[in-house]
Amino acid sequence: MPTIKIQFLGAAGTVTGSKFYLETPEKNIMVDCGMFQGIKELRQRNWDPLPIVPQNLDAVFLTHGHLDHTGYLPRLFKAGFRGPVYGTAPTLDIAEIILSDSAKIHEEEAQMANAEGYSKHDPALPFYSLSEAEFAIKFFNPKERDTWYSLSENIKYRFRYNGHIIGATFIEMDIYGKRFVFSGDVGKQHDALLAPPEQPEWADYLFMESTYGDKDHPEEDVETLLADLVNRTIHQKGNLIIPSFAVERLQSLMYLLWHMYRKNKIPNIPIYVDSPMGNDVLSVFERHPQWHQLAHNEYRAMCGHMNIIQSYRETWETIDDPRPKIIIAGSGMVTGGRVLTYLQQLVDRPTTTILLVGYMAEGTRGRKLLEGTEELKIYGKHHSVKASVVHFESLSAHADQQELMNWLGKLRNIPENTFLIHGEPDVLQKFQNKLMDVFGWHITIPQLNQIFTLVL
Repeated sequence: MPTIKIQFLGAAGTVTGSKFYLETPEKNIMVDCGMFQGIKELRQRNWDPLPIVPQNLDAVFLTHGHLDHTGYLPRLFKAGFRGPVYGTAPTLDIAEIILSDSAKIHEEEAQMANAEGYSKHDPALPFYSLSEAEFAIKFFNPKERDTWYSLSENIKYRFRYNGHIIGATFIEMDIYGKRFVFSGDVGKQHDALLAPPEQPEWADYLFMESTYGDKDHPEEDVETLLADLVNRTIHQKGNLIIPSFAVERLQSLMYLLWHMYRKNKIPNIPIYVDSPMGNDVLSVFERHPQWHQLAHNEYRAMCGHMNIIQSYRETWETIDDPRPKIIIAGSGMVTGGRVLTYLQQLVDRPTTTILLVGYMAEGTRGRKLLEGTEELKIYGKHHSVKASVVHFESLSAHADQQELMNWLGKLRNIPENTFLIHGEPDVLQKFQNKLMDVFGWHITIPQLNQIFTLVL
């Protein structure tokens, strides 16, 4: 009987760094290849060599393009991997944008750390370079969704629509007659830009994300709350800064603000979109209309209503603009990107409001702001936080607990094992209890680098 080894190289006991390694008699497979983000202990793991031999790996499969699912790819190729990277066309488009942008940020931060001497490393090195990212991108191999492909005689796979971000899927793999289902990140049932996720009908081994496995998103009247923030910003002659993920969240915020303006819910306040990566992602929406619900004329009108910043010079002109304004800038958890430039200039002003939307991982600046920090460290310098901080959870691109439970509702069998991944420890425990109470399934919470051997 064939034996399969599964090793959890990331997203085990934490939300980030998704990497799952399957060793089979025919092929060795990695599902997702993400970077760890958040607290220093997690980030340092990115520099550790993987406990596998990358040269022995045959293929990588991507559920979607986010950095915590794709950001380790250049390091994997640097370590010797030379196989194909499979994903849907928009996922690979997004991954190309994210890896290129991430590489530039790594290079810039290393350069700045060396120039200003605030790194403990001499010299500080980028996690990977732009040339290393470009090398990895050469191995991208797009696949259609809902189509079965053969990887070998006894292994086939397909990608299925999952909401969350453009191109995102869950992956079904049939290995020696057993179905392995990798949930990726499950999207919400109701989304302005995306259709509801599809649902798996069978899973012998289920790898289930748990980001919001402990709670449901609050019932928020987002338009009313956001209108209040905009009106307060105008009254205070201040700035409403919205740190945003470049993929999906930024486009959703643009659509929401444009939609509210059209309905006269907010006045014609200047809205600046400052995310070079986000601008590139907009072009992915234009290239793949079958993957989202935004009509072409709406897309054009929405973009025309925004001030889309093209250069770093325009970033500083925006900061110096004395008018009340809305600024949407990357990154979503305030870990890097253009939003840091705005915050280092404006976070110490009481007239500034910072609107956090969605999940803030442990150890990120976004989580610190959420927890009420009085000081923020940016590029080695400490800045006093006088700005107001507001959090909208319902704008998250992740399914909440009830939506995760509903996503499992079409399964016609009881999985032999369900592995809970992509969640913080207390959330994983609560979600395990919930699933056991409702379904009575066998649920496992794997530890980082833990190996499970399955005899099929």
